[in-house]
Amino acid sequence: MITSKSAKEVLMKCLTTGADFAEIFMESTVYNAFELMSGKVSKANTNHFLGAGIRVLKGFEEIYGYTNDVSQEGLLELAGKLANFFEGTPLDISFELELEEVPNNHPVIRRPKDVTNEEKIAYMMKAYEGARDYSPEISQVICSINDREQRVWIANTKGTFKTDVRTYVTLSVTAIASKPGEMERISDNVGANQGYELLDNTDLVALGRETAKSAVTMLHAEEMVGQVMPVVVHNKFGGVLLHEACVHSLEATLVAKGASVFSNMLGQKIASDIVTAVDDGTIPNAWGSLNIDDEGNPTQRNVLIENGVLKSYLVDYRNSRRMNHPITGSGRRESYKYSPTSRMTNTFFVNGTHTFDEIIANTKYGLFAKKMGGGSVNPSTGEFNFAVQEAYLIENGKITRPVRGATLIGSGAQVLKNIDMIANNLDYGHGMCGSLSGSIPTNVGQPTIRVQNMTVGGRGGQK
Repeated sequence: MITSKSAKEVLMKCLTTGADFAEIFMESTVYNAFELMSGKVSKANTNHFLGAGIRVLKGFEEIYGYTNDVSQEGLLELAGKLANFFEGTPLDISFELELEEVPNNHPVIRRPKDVTNEEKIAYMMKAYEGARDYSPEISQVICSINDREQRVWIANTKGTFKTDVRTYVTLSVTAIASKPGEMERISDNVGANQGYELLDNTDLVALGRETAKSAVTMLHAEEMVGQVMPVVVHNKFGGVLLHEACVHSLEATLVAKGASVFSNMLGQKIASDIVTAVDDGTIPNAWGSLNIDDEGNPTQRNVLIENGVLKSYLVDYRNSRRMNHPITGSGRRESYKYSPTSRMTNTFFVNGTHTFDEIIANTKYGLFAKKMGGGSVNPSTGEFNFAVQEAYLIENGKITRPVRGATLIGSGAQVLKNIDMIANNLDYGHGMCGSLSGSIPTNVGQPTIRVQNMTVGGRGGQK
C-alpha cells in the first residue's frame, strides 16, 4: 500500500518547517453489519474504508489531517499543508524505514470474508430463537452481527514502519419483555479480536435465552427504593464501573493537563489495599487486544493500581512528552480520521481471595447489581451515574427480590476506597468506548466486588 521510500518522502515533507516528529497512519478496512428483527433481516451493509491520516508535532503542538487520496501525490499534498502550520527551518533529523509485518498474537481461523451472509444470518437466528422461545412475554428480539477486518500501516520519523491486521467479530442480542403499560429491555453480547470461530464456540441459543430471562424477570420486578447501602457488583460487564468511573481518569489525555482527579498522584494510595487494577492489551484474542497500538508500539500489561497504590497512567507518545512518563502502548484511534490519544484495551480488577457465595453470604442487606447498563461520567472528577439492567436485593446473606430502576451514584475515587471484598471469578464484557480519538473496542472486566456503601437511586416509594 505504501513503500519505505514513499513513506520517508512524505514524512520528510512534514519536517520542512521545523517540526520534530511526523507520522503516517494508513488503513484499509472492510466492515460488515447485519441486523435481525422479529426473525427477519432488517439491515445488511458492507463498507470499505481506505485512507490515511498524517500527524505532525513540534514540541507539544500538534496538527493532524487525513485524506482518502492515498496516492503519493495526495499524501505529499496533505503533508505540505500540515507543514505550513509551523514556521521555522528543518531540524537535523535522520531515520530509515524498513517495513515490519507484526507477528499476530491473535490468530484468526475463519476470516469474515470467508463466511457467507447465509451463515451470518444463521448465527443470529440461533440467538433470536433462544430469546423468542423463552416466554410469551418476549415481544421483540433484535440481533446484530458486526465484523471488521482492518489492515494498517504505521510509519514515523522515529524509524517505525509496521503493518498489522486486526479482525473483530461481535454478536449482540436485545430482548424486550412487555405487559400492558410496561416494557423492559435487556441486551448482551459476545465479541473478540478473532474470526467467526468465536461464534462457533459460543452457545448462542443460551445467550438469547439468558437475555430474555433477564428481561422477563425485570418486567415483574418492584421499583428500587433509593438509599445508601452496600452494593455487590457482579463480574463481566460490571467492570464498566472501573472503566468509566476510574480508568478514564488515568488516561494521559486528562492527566497530562492536570484535569484528572488522579493527576500527580503516582505512588500514592488511591484505593483499598485489596484493589489491583490492570489494563492489558496482550490477552490472546480478547476484544480490546492489539498486537501494536495505533502509534506502532507493542501493547503490554500495564498495572495501574497495585494493592491500592497508583503505579502507572495510560500514556501515548505525545502525552509522554508532556508527562515525562514511559509510553504504555495505549495510543489508539477509531480510524485514519482521528489522531491517536491514550485509551484503554482490556481493563479489569484482578481476582481476589473470596468466592461469590462468600460475598453474598457476608452481606446482610444490600443490592446485587447483576448486569450493568449505560450511564454518564465526568472523567475529570470521576463522578458517575450508572443504570443497572438487572438487580436484586440481598437480604440476610441471600439474593432475594428483583428490583428495577436502580442507579448507582458516586465517584470513582470513592468507590476504589470502599471496595472491601473481591471474588475469584474474573470475567469480561465487551463494548465500544468513545473519546477524543473516536469509538474503539474495549473489554471491561472484574471479579464480583462489594462496595461497602454507595448511593443507589430508584423511584420506589415515591408518589
